[in-house]
Amino acid sequence: MSTDFQQARLSLGVRLRELRVEGGSTGRQLADRLGWTQSKVSKLENGKQTPTLADLAAWAEGTGHPEATAELIGRLRGLETQYRSWRRQLAGGYRAVQEAHRVQARKTQTRKSFDPALIPGLLQTADYARDVLTRYAAIHTAPRDIEAAVQARMGRQDILSDQTRSFRFLLWEGALRARPCPPAVLSAQLDRLAARLGSGHVRVGIIPFEADMNVPAGVGFSIHDDELVITEAWHAEMWLDDPEDVALHLRAWEALERNAVTGPDAHRLIIRAKRALGA
Repeated sequence: MSTDFQQARLSLGVRLRELRVEGGSTGRQLADRLGWTQSKVSKLENGKQTPTLADLAAWAEGTGHPEATAELIGRLRGLETQYRSWRRQLAGGYRAVQEAHRVQARKTQTRKSFDPALIPGLLQTADYARDVLTRYAAIHTAPRDIEAAVQARMGRQDILSDQTRSFRFLLWEGALRARPCPPAVLSAQLDRLAARLGSGHVRVGIIPFEADMNVPAGVGFSIHDDELVITEAWHAEMWLDDPEDVALHLRAWEALERNAVTGPDAHRLIIRAKRALGA
């Protein structure tokens, strides 16, 4: 868990305790009033559990401070802007996650992204997406609505036809070689990628293995209108809107872009990857 996230959750817990004390309730009394266990009250106040929107509304009402509901919800949304655990996000299945990204895509006019290990979702074929999601589902305990998620991911791709928007994709060559799918599926995926190597509003750059990297490949991320960064780890997805965080990722993206090749040179890297498949 990130330090910033934990500190924000601790701060929210302190505010919850303040409201309880101001309302003249003990932890046991509030728990009884809300029909909760006392341990839940303790965990929320000590920043060991993230409350839901319903929890916050009940807390404000139960402590006699219904007017504090909006404040508490605002604190929670600020916290979740930064850190969204996969466990919580996937509780409703993979399709819900895809729909959340589709909503964000509709808000974004200029997107810059870097992917070191996989073809980005907006450029995936249905077969490639299905294999990727299936492999992730193998390690996450979540509803396996794979087909619905694939359909939602494919539906997101219609945004690429909007020429008023700009899409700039960077991939490390390793993303062309990784095999989260059978060779035939990857070969078809590489053909799809090759078709996107033009110089219009959708642009793809590839960083060769032999490039003298300005910065290490690191983890993947996307930058939306230079105001929001979305990145992820095994346990969580981070949505970062702090200007310093955004500026850091912009510097990383610009350094990576200087190592990328486009056009015919990028096409040669795709051909090289297909040859490694025997295609």
